[in-house]
Amino acid sequence: MSEDRRVVVTGLGVVSSIGTGKEEFWNNLLQGESGIAKVESFDTTDHFTHLGGEVKGFAPEEFIDRRKVKLMGRATQFACAAAKLAFEDARLKLDKPSKNRIAVCLGTTGGEAKEIESINAVWVKDGLNKVDKRSISKYPMNNISSNVARELKAKGPNRLFTTACAAGNYAIGYGFDLLKLGKADLAVVGGSEAFSYISFTGFNQLRITASEMCQPFDKNRKGLLVGEGSAILILETLDQAIKRGAYIYAEILGYGLSCDASNMVNPDTAGMVQGMRRALGAAKISADEVDYVSAHGTGTRNNDKAECAAIKSVFDDRKLAVSSIKSMLGHTMGASSAIEAITCCLVVGKDIIPPTINYRAKDSECDIDCVPNRARKQRVNIAINNAFAFGGNNSCLVIKKFVS
Repeated sequence: MSEDRRVVVTGLGVVSSIGTGKEEFWNNLLQGESGIAKVESFDTTDHFTHLGGEVKGFAPEEFIDRRKVKLMGRATQFACAAAKLAFEDARLKLDKPSKNRIAVCLGTTGGEAKEIESINAVWVKDGLNKVDKRSISKYPMNNISSNVARELKAKGPNRLFTTACAAGNYAIGYGFDLLKLGKADLAVVGGSEAFSYISFTGFNQLRITASEMCQPFDKNRKGLLVGEGSAILILETLDQAIKRGAYIYAEILGYGLSCDASNMVNPDTAGMVQGMRRALGAAKISADEVDYVSAHGTGTRNNDKAECAAIKSVFDDRKLAVSSIKSMLGHTMGASSAIEAITCCLVVGKDIIPPTINYRAKDSECDIDCVPNRARKQRVNIAINNAFAFGGNNSCLVIKKFVS
């Protein structure tokens, strides 16, 4: 892997419950706007909770040809929209760089689970012969990354990661490696997730969803809220970005991965610590150089407690700023760490940290500076982005303010 190839971020695209496009998303994030509302995708009467972070008013035809929209699931539509926003933001043309050298690396948790739900509903009600073949063709998870490639005419490496809530960071890390190894000139990376009955029901049955709000790190937190959305980042080598006069948001220094290899759902502090320390090692920085942690911060009792213990272990009880934007968006699963990576790029670029909203009461087991309720102006040179998933899959990305 070449140490000479520095990797930078030159384009950002996001579709979320608090805004589509980086400007609307960022402004609402800093204002502490909540994207949580009553679920409209399906009837939640039989569930314990009824709120979620759905993307309201999304019109895929604004980004994708109407004929193609009919052949894409919602997660794919989100990803294609965010990718086009990122490509436009990076001021890229489809013939430069070479289409054969554009990689697409994305992450998801449920993929197109809504299509399985649709197939199942028709099958049960009307029989298998009535199932629309388009639903079947839209289901395979790899359609998300392959459709983005088709829309961008990207003919380089194509990869989809399904490491649950850590998948976005995994995808960004893989794209980073491709550029460092000289196997691509540009990488379209990120994650996408669509709201689904399967996911909503699963988290309800685990009894880890909140009934009113998501309150990461708060003493009285009741759980997470399910969300949806997509985030795409454009990565390229520094040399190429400078050559074409691109605006550079931030630099990617490295990433770290680990697996708890223990309980499938209960987080393990040791695994989190290992992931963060590997990221710092890969980035060749010390813990003292980090100014901000974008926390996984789901709002569940076990996750927040374990993550706070891990942060305190890695950073030797130093009170650095830590916030969770899931308090506003809910948990967007495979898209979450990609959305948070975009947040980190904007944080280091603008020196403003978004808040953890809904924070009311201090928890002695979460004794961190969670930037409660209001955004904070603070110089941030280096941020790390945590993502810790079911299955014990841990990922941590290191993002630095760009200095030429």
